[in-house]
Amino acid sequence: QVQLVESGGGLVQAGGSLRLSCAASGSIGSINAMGWYRQAPGKQRELVATVTTGGSTNYADSVKGRFTISRDNAKNTVYLRMNSLKPEDTAVYYCRFRDTYYHRYDAWGQGTQVTVSS
Repeated sequence: QVQLVESGGGLVQAGGSLRLSCAASGSIGSINAMGWYRQAPGKQRELVATVTTGGSTNYADSVKGRFTISRDNAKNTVYLRMNSLKPEDTAVYYCRFRDTYYHRYDAWGQGTQVTVSS
């Protein structure tokens, strides 16, 4: 079983920065995709950014140029560096790990609140 633990959320003023971390434990395997999603009040959960084992990244248009996703395979950890934060970035942020080869797991973190004040 794969478990994810997130950290790094908080309250920040518009224009500020935060870095989220998500560490995985369990039988991760070597081929997987890591990602960050977010859900604002009254809205559906949406993709923020993903990164594959090979390092390929994908970003939502709304965060391109401001957010950077990265991963440390040795630590089974994914990060999300968020710069130039806007009030509309306020949401609960969730990390996700997926086994993209054997499809043995699709795990989500518990969520961490990010609040950006104007």
